[in-house]
Amino acid sequence: MAIVTSPGFAHVRLTVTDIDRSVAFYDRVFGWPKAIDAREYGGDPGIEASPEKFYAGVVYELPQGTLLGLRPVGDEAFRAERTGLDHVSFAVESRADLDAAAEALTDAGVDHGEVVELTEAGMAILSVQDPDDINLELTSPL
Repeated sequence: MAIVTSPGFAHVRLTVTDIDRSVAFYDRVFGWPKAIDAREYGGDPGIEASPEKFYAGVVYELPQGTLLGLRPVGDEAFRAERTGLDHVSFAVESRADLDAAAEALTDAGVDHGEVVELTEAGMAILSVQDPDDINLELTSPL
């Protein structure tokens, strides 16, 4: 028996080196509404330890109601090979939507990988790197 019963994620927060650059990227690629934009607190003393001011970051509200936060942390480069985070995956409805996303990213000049079918897992994926080289996957059922 599980110790905790949970229906899933409530939110995920990614640490980023340049909050304005990251917000521009996420606004452009995903266009989600901001639930919180606390960038005005950037530079305040103690902000890096201030969850009540969201660390001077931004929180997006995704269509299904979960949240994605961005937290500025300085200039240390992201590495998927280090303990913590490998990638974040966002669902799209269909393989056709995945192909359309690849085309739209190309048209917008956003670098991305090829659509890859993972047949044993019953899904296809498309990878794109955010400004801090965090791998974002778009995932559709096959």
